[in-house]
Amino acid sequence: MSEAADIVADPAKQENVTRILDCAERLFRHYGYGKTNVADIARELGMSPANIYRFFASKVEIHQAVCGRMLGASYKMAYEIMHLPISAEERLRRYIHAQYKMTLEVMLDQEKVHEMVIVALERDWSVIDKHVNSIHDLYAEVIREGIEAGEFRQQDPETASRCFGAATVILCHPQMVAQCLAKTNRAMPDELIDYAIRALK
Repeated sequence: MSEAADIVADPAKQENVTRILDCAERLFRHYGYGKTNVADIARELGMSPANIYRFFASKVEIHQAVCGRMLGASYKMAYEIMHLPISAEERLRRYIHAQYKMTLEVMLDQEKVHEMVIVALERDWSVIDKHVNSIHDLYAEVIREGIEAGEFRQQDPETASRCFGAATVILCHPQMVAQCLAKTNRAMPDELIDYAIRALK
């Protein structure tokens, strides 16, 4: 059994992992990722750094796990919206609007959270790619249903999902959102979403 599987199988270990991640996320949000180290997390929890290293090999590994939880919450939101009993077009529209709102409120309004996300993106972690792939799978499922319902023209759902994601990434990627907020020569969110959806019809 792998160490990760062993932790999941042991409730006591899982509780410690959750406590460490909760504390790390709180400190990352308050002080910033760059200014927080493993010793700070251990001190806050009243344990030794060595005890932290029993569960995570490094601060980077803790950061990956924290980001994984954040992406998990984002995916949960996407899944719920994509399975609403409404048209395929409206599901896609609602999700992009919701993700854009989340990016603005959570990742940009809270500067320290933004820092965590930027570090993860710059390091090109596999957890980011897995999340993107999962979102594309949801897009493909909704687009396929839209084709079957006659909302969208006949096309390959997988290809269409990647193109739709690429066309709207500027509303979901923290760095792109931050850079475009101050620009006056960029398409507005509704304009971009309308354009991406029209391409499916």
